[in-house]
Amino acid sequence: MRKQNTNYLCILLISLFFAIAETKAESSYQIVTHPDVNEASISKNYLRAIFSMRLRTWPNGLIIKVFVLPDDNPLHHSFSKEQLSLFPYQLRQSWDRLVFSGTGQAPTTVSSNEEMHAKIKNTPGAIGYIETSYIDDEIHVLQIK
Repeated sequence: MRKQNTNYLCILLISLFFAIAETKAESSYQIVTHPDVNEASISKNYLRAIFSMRLRTWPNGLIIKVFVLPDDNPLHHSFSKEQLSLFPYQLRQSWDRLVFSGTGQAPTTVSSNEEMHAKIKNTPGAIGYIETSYIDDEIHVLQIK
């Protein structure tokens, strides 16, 4: 009887762990832009083109300025995998190819959510991602469809 209770408890704890992890992954961050960006929502393909540095301007002509967290940051890893369907190293390879070939630039890397918020808020055309707790009225949340 005691072994059954232990097994039940283990299964319950594992299930709880996965439920918490899934909830956190889905709601821990948002994609944000400078308030001057007129887009309310964009497709995943459009988002991938922006973060791959293939799109350089918004439809209204504003130059896109991309901000990212460091490659080893857990939020960057989650964003890359969930929103872009790419590993961070794949993004880095793409950016390095643009830089070394002279055909483009890599995005600007910021060190923290606070710096990301400040850069997005103060840079017209900016886009990035940020933990949900840092979202306020000074930046615009972009919906991904």
